[in-house]
Amino acid sequence: MVAVALALGTRAAVTALLSSPQAAALAVRYASNKTGGSSKSLSGKSPGKRFGIEKMEGHYVHAGNIPGTQCHFRWHPGAHVGLGKKKCLHALEQGTVRYTKEVCVPHPNNSEAVDLVPKLPKGAVLCKTCPHGSCQA
Repeated sequence: MVAVALALGTRAAVTALLSSPQAAALAVRYASNKTGGSSKSLSGKSPGKRFGIEKMEGHYVHAGNIPGTQCHFRWHPGAHVGLGKKKCLHALEQGTVRYTKEVCVPHPNNSEAVDLVPKLPKGAVLCKTCPHGSCQA
């Protein structure tokens, strides 16, 4: 190739072939705005509250054990069972757990009972479930 350029005798051809290739001016484009990323909806992704019965009927509990947690009054404290700040039930003494149904006669001034009692079918009895701790000495 150099021989061809010399044969032609043109100085421009020789300098073009022998000179190092010039770096082409590359246009580097940078982002004018930073990427914002995508937002993700986290609704409905929270962990469960773990409400419910932890100690079933016949289980042995020590004083301070929690037989059940609840958000609304589903179970009412019975004998040897206390009620915590957030309506959680805890054993006051050691023993076995028993669940009973008791007839509930609500107070007439209770607003929930005033709404609930007329909706019950005729002859229905309003009951509440109570966990009890039977003491073993």
